[in-house]
Amino acid sequence: MERIHLICGVDEAGRGPLAGPVYAAAVILNSQHPISGLGDSKKLSEKKRNQLAIEIRQHATAWAIATASAEEIDEINILRASLLAMRRAVEALSVVPHEVLVDGLYCPETGLPSRAIVKGDSSVAEISAASILAKTARDAAMLEMHERMPQFGFADHKGYPTSAHLAALKLHGVSNEHRKTFGPVRKLLNGEK
Repeated sequence: MERIHLICGVDEAGRGPLAGPVYAAAVILNSQHPISGLGDSKKLSEKKRNQLAIEIRQHATAWAIATASAEEIDEINILRASLLAMRRAVEALSVVPHEVLVDGLYCPETGLPSRAIVKGDSSVAEISAASILAKTARDAAMLEMHERMPQFGFADHKGYPTSAHLAALKLHGVSNEHRKTFGPVRKLLNGEK
């Protein structure tokens, strides 16, 4: 019996927002259950992403989602927090992959053979799948955050620095979910204009 080479795709969502955790997902696809329509999650409609996320969760050999909190982001910076979330996702897999393929320029320290692939979310199915799971999980978390703090409008901007979000920050102040080291938030905390 031939040994299957298990490839794990890894991607993150939420590096740019001013609030909330950064999310990462790790996915090992099942060659017996190919999933069509995988692609860069940012280029798919929300409806399509949500449909694919269900399929991935049902048919992948293994998948895991992990986060690094706003507090961790402020403590170690967004790049290191993204890599931490990615490492947590890989470590949470129920199956150990033979190789880890990561979207972008950097690989998390997992102790496994790893490769960073620029625009991997558009060219590697496993990374696309991870990108979709990370994005849909983060969007769902931002909707929950909106329920708790509707004054910030997280349902609409998902924490990104839109003019509506910046206006809400000025009006309501900084919440404990905001990333205190990010420019607009830091300026507000320091009383800068």
